[in-house]
Amino acid sequence: MLDHIGFTVSDYTRAKAFYQAALAPLGITLLFEVTAEQTGAEAHAGFGTPGKAFFWIGTGAKPTRSLHAAFVATDRATVDAFYQAAIAAGGTDNGAPGLRPHYAADYYGAFVHDADGNNIEAVCRKPV
Repeated sequence: MLDHIGFTVSDYTRAKAFYQAALAPLGITLLFEVTAEQTGAEAHAGFGTPGKAFFWIGTGAKPTRSLHAAFVATDRATVDAFYQAAIAAGGTDNGAPGLRPHYAADYYGAFVHDADGNNIEAVCRKPV
């Protein structure tokens, strides 16, 4: 089981604003921010739900690869809201909200790329 994930971004301020907007419909907010002065190296922003930051972005070496992260949505309307918020915050479409029965019968997901090309997804696996 995964406890948390973190990766570097090319523009920390832009990425932090993007994730604050894109993850808000999922109930995921910015919980912690650690400065470079505090760590002695890089700045980090931790997103999650109350009491648990599980998605971290930070400064550091320029990203050389993209990643895929999928977040659980409570229902299909939340997947739709994630997609709209992410696009409005500067994300680019990588798969509009819809069923993906090739993954599972009730797999309803939406995909966006952030400014660094990371594939960010919201998914609901519940039947209608």
